[in-house]
Amino acid sequence: MLATGAVAGSLTAHDRRILIGVNAGAASLSFVGSGFIVLCYVLFKELRKFSFKLVFYLALSDMLCSFFSMVGDPSKGFFCYAQGYSTHFFCVASFLWTTTIAFTLHRTVVRHKTDVEDLEAIFHLYVWGTSVVMTVIRSFGNNHGHLGTRCWTQTSTGKVVHFITFYMPLWGAILYNGFTYFQVIRMLNNATRMAVGMSDRVYQLDARPDMKALNRWGYYPLILIGSWAFGTINRIHDFIEPDHKIFWLSILDVGTASLMGLFNSIAYGLNSSVRRAIYERLDLFWPDKLRRWLPNSSRFRNQQQESELVALKTQDPQ
Repeated sequence: MLATGAVAGSLTAHDRRILIGVNAGAASLSFVGSGFIVLCYVLFKELRKFSFKLVFYLALSDMLCSFFSMVGDPSKGFFCYAQGYSTHFFCVASFLWTTTIAFTLHRTVVRHKTDVEDLEAIFHLYVWGTSVVMTVIRSFGNNHGHLGTRCWTQTSTGKVVHFITFYMPLWGAILYNGFTYFQVIRMLNNATRMAVGMSDRVYQLDARPDMKALNRWGYYPLILIGSWAFGTINRIHDFIEPDHKIFWLSILDVGTASLMGLFNSIAYGLNSSVRRAIYERLDLFWPDKLRRWLPNSSRFRNQQQESELVALKTQDPQ
C-alpha cells in the first residue's frame, strides 16, 4: 500500500519487481474482501443498520485504498500525484473508521448511551475532514517521483511529514482502540460473571455467543498492529540508515500493509448477521439435491444473534 514506493528507492530492479508483485497480489485480496462486504451491505436490506453502516464505510475506504494501491506503475505527472494522495487519503480514512466503531461500542456498552445514530454526521466530519487535512499537510516538503509501484516522498523533510501525517495518527488510533476495547471487554466480563452467579445453567449456555463476541473484539486492535508494525519499523530504519534498505523487511512491510483491507473485512464484516443473510439466500436458490453440502442454514435463522458489532443494543429503528 502506502509503503511500497517508500521502500523501493534504493533496491535493485529485480527487488522492485518483487515488491510490485507482492503489493498487487495482497492489495487485490483486500480489494476483493472489502468489496464483498460493500456488496453485502448493498444487497441485504437487513444489514442496513447503523452499526453495520460503520463497517460499510470502513470497507468502502479499504476498497478504494486497495484500488489505488494496485493501480500499477505510474509515471511522473498528474496521475502520480492523484495516486499518491488518493491512497494516503483512503488509508487514513480506513483506520479512522475503526476508531468510530470502537467509540460506538464504548458509548453503547460502557456508557449505556443510545444516541450513537445522531453522531453519524460528526463521524463523517471527523473521518473525512481529518483525512483531507492529513493528505494536504503531507504535500509539504514532498518531492514526488517514480519509485517502483507509486510516487512517494524522496526528501528528508517529506519523510518526517509522512511520519507525522500517517504513522502518528495510526498509532494514536491503535492506542485508542486498544484502550476502548479493553474497557468494553472488562465491563461485559464483569456483567457476565455477576449474571451467571445469580442465574442458572440455562443462562450460562445463552451467554456463550456473548463470550465468542468478547474474544473476537479482543483481536480488533491487533489488525492495525499486524498491518503496520513492519511498516513503522521500516520507516524508522529508513530514518536511521536512509541508504540501506532491508529487502525482507520491505517485503513484510508491503505485504502486511496491503492486506489490511482483507483483515478488516474478515474481522469486522463476516459476523453472524452477514453469514446468516448469505446462508438464507443460498437456502432459497440452492438446488435441493445440493443442499446437503451446505451447513445447517436453519441454525443461522434460529440462533440468537451473537453480540457482535451488528448486534450491539444501539436501538436501530426497524
